[in-house]
Amino acid sequence: QVQLVESGGGLVHAGGSLRLSCAASGRTFDNYSMGWFRQAPGKEREFVAGINGGGSTYYTDSVKGRFTITRDNAKITVYLHMNSLKSEDTAVYYCNLNENGDGYGYTTGDYWGQGTQVTVSS
Repeated sequence: QVQLVESGGGLVHAGGSLRLSCAASGRTFDNYSMGWFRQAPGKEREFVAGINGGGSTYYTDSVKGRFTITRDNAKITVYLHMNSLKSEDTAVYYCNLNENGDGYGYTTGDYWGQGTQVTVSS
């Protein structure tokens, strides 16, 4: 059974930084993509950032230049480095894993984490 466990959320002032982590366990993956989504109160869940099997990265426009996604293949872990946080970044952040790491762009996979709250105070 695949499990994704997120950590690193919290409360931060506007302009501050946080790093989210998501570790996958339960099986091995040969070629996979991982990504981050977020859901603010009253809004739909939206894509934030993704990294495919080849290491290519993708971002939604609102976080480009502020957020960076990286991965550690040995640990099957993905990180989201968030800088210059804004109040509109406040949301529950979810990790996602797609067993297919090929292709251009990020395709949502079947596996989700439980979510971690990020709150940015203005």
